[in-house]
Amino acid sequence: MINVRGLAALAIAPLLEDKGSLKQTLTESLLRCDDKDRALLRQLCYGTTRNYPKLQLIADALLERPIRKSDTHIRALLLVGLYQLLEMRIPAHAAISETVEATHQLEAARASGLLNAILRRFSREKDQIIESLYDEQVFLFNHPNWFIEKLKHNWPEFWQEILTQNNVQAPMTVRVNQLHVSRETYLSRLESAGISAMPCAYSMQGITLNSAVDVHELPGFAEGDVSVQDEAAQLSSSLLAAQEGDKILDACAAPGGKLCHLLESSPNITVDALEISAKRADRINENLQRLKLNARIIIADATSTEWWDQKEYDKILVDAPCSATGVIRRNPDIKILRKAEEIHQLSNLQLKILNNLWHMLKRGGTLVYATCSIFPQENERLIERFIKENSDAIHKPIDASWGLERPFGKQLFPQPNGHDGFFYATLKKATDPT
Repeated sequence: MINVRGLAALAIAPLLEDKGSLKQTLTESLLRCDDKDRALLRQLCYGTTRNYPKLQLIADALLERPIRKSDTHIRALLLVGLYQLLEMRIPAHAAISETVEATHQLEAARASGLLNAILRRFSREKDQIIESLYDEQVFLFNHPNWFIEKLKHNWPEFWQEILTQNNVQAPMTVRVNQLHVSRETYLSRLESAGISAMPCAYSMQGITLNSAVDVHELPGFAEGDVSVQDEAAQLSSSLLAAQEGDKILDACAAPGGKLCHLLESSPNITVDALEISAKRADRINENLQRLKLNARIIIADATSTEWWDQKEYDKILVDAPCSATGVIRRNPDIKILRKAEEIHQLSNLQLKILNNLWHMLKRGGTLVYATCSIFPQENERLIERFIKENSDAIHKPIDASWGLERPFGKQLFPQPNGHDGFFYATLKKATDPT
């Protein structure tokens, strides 16, 4: 039997090898966890990854020499132990004892003495160690150094607030299925269920809960009355402005939130959902079934044309694969997994997808480009480059009260108790080729 600290280390260890994601690894650990300990396991995993840059600096300051990279379980256990001592109210003796005990359960007993000594030293000298690190920006802002420097360069007026928001837990926001119920009625149902909430400022179907709840506590969730979706992601439907009879492509569609919102908003349309991963496509299908909606799911690569039937689309949504740097507060493992060089690689992939799908759009049609990134290389600069390379691509400024107006598109940053970081741009294909 592995205790909850050991299960947290099992979830975090693959991330230290740049493998998987916390959502994947935590799911596996939760299956092995007692129900009474699941909330603690989630807190240990999300808290440790959210504070990884800071915790790694503390570990480096305490260790005479680094733990071998191959000893990922030991490294993960040390980080979990330090997180408890730094951020949680668990008594130090209990946190240390349980963390050290996990070394035996993970067949890493040889490290028990080291972890015990390091954690006890930090418990004794915490204030002095923190003070010695406080001048380091990685410790102060709790992000990788490359990320901080890039953000300073890209957003000199906003970088500190972005970093601050990345370090807090995001609110739980839902989207009301307007085919079933109005937002006003659903707010009343939440109140009757004892769930405090408020309407979103920009999405007319959005509601933000004051505190997160299990989805099955949401009235009518199983019946498709409501879905969990951040407010920023809910803005794509209004930008597409689907009309009756439109044929629409949702590219890179998983897990299907924007697709389902589009179908809820405009039921008399035909939508193809393109997704490269069969496993992620299963998530689309699950959402469609719960909401009783229909779309054709195509499992194929958005950079390829082999799947296309040569019938052009009236509108295309490109929900491009990106760095996900606008949703770090929901996915804090990005602080561990994302590397600086990947931004350029992602930008090239995004441009390749755009160029490929542009040929599938009717003349006079609309393409909405979306990412959950805050870096201009994936957003406004990419759109600028695409327009320069495609003479029939016309940028259409977004007329909306949300977001920061940019030369191309609109940028959203994560907001306190509000939406995540996101980017949107709208392009129209010229009626006549030029």
